[in-house]
Amino acid sequence: MKSKKRKQKTKSKAIKKKSGINPKFFIAIIGVVLLLAIVYFPFAQGSDKWTVSKDGVLSYPENRGKVDVKVLNTTKGGNYTLETISFQSKDYTVEGLLRIPTSDKKVPAVIILPGATVPKEGTQGLAEIFSNMGYASLGIEQRNRGGVDMEYDYSLFKDGKEPIEHKMVFDALRSVDVLRQDSRIDEKRIAIVGESNGGRFAIIATALDPSISGVIGISTSGYDTESQVAGLSDETLIRFYRSIDPDTYLSSIPPRKFVMMHSVNDNIIPINLAENTFKKAKEPKQFYEVTTGTHGFSEGMRVPLMNEAKQMLG
Repeated sequence: MKSKKRKQKTKSKAIKKKSGINPKFFIAIIGVVLLLAIVYFPFAQGSDKWTVSKDGVLSYPENRGKVDVKVLNTTKGGNYTLETISFQSKDYTVEGLLRIPTSDKKVPAVIILPGATVPKEGTQGLAEIFSNMGYASLGIEQRNRGGVDMEYDYSLFKDGKEPIEHKMVFDALRSVDVLRQDSRIDEKRIAIVGESNGGRFAIIATALDPSISGVIGISTSGYDTESQVAGLSDETLIRFYRSIDPDTYLSSIPPRKFVMMHSVNDNIIPINLAENTFKKAKEPKQFYEVTTGTHGFSEGMRVPLMNEAKQMLG
């Protein structure tokens, strides 16, 4: 009987030796896999998480993960390809017009954020300018067509929920991600141009992502929150106002360049508001005052826009 048991043990050892499986090693491998899962998955799942500091500074992760981009339509122009694309950004499907100039090498690119009420098609005047310079562009359809409701957003914020204005900044960052992962784009040369409300989101997004090459704000300004909160005692309200104010983020833009363009005839955002924001910005910076047009891009901004884009993107 003892001899039979001894033979069974010997046989068992032989099987283990033949199979090469060491139970202790196997358990160790499982432990490593579980550890990696614990470390990795919160990061991966948290790639779109938002926070606002006690000083009112919004932040999103710099590594936001890959974007699943769908090409809805493609048309050919004389020297470019125009793609209508869509991609997911949190709870919103962003649609955009991606214009790629014909080239045998990677090209620089610009995100274009339109003003309130302006659809993605309204970005194509600027897109044509950039295309003729050899730059790609992505003009997006913003949530609510760029409109904001501060009271509603504050009600979300005080309940610990993400405001729409914060999500609009994230949409801009995801747009950068779309260009960065496109093999036709030079991922190290991507700038943002924004008009009106789009300019506000452009400034904040640039401050949050140090890989963005620079920002050009057209007919835009900050809210000058600091001059308005002196008499407020509600710290949550103050944090919220700061978190949506481009002025809060100006110090985080250098060494990238901060450019503003504004018409003296602007009847939506008076030029003195833009000048006030510009004064708070750090070097390198440039302000262009033009006499053409009213609110939004006008012909007097064309040459400065091209020159600044060249400086930012080469």
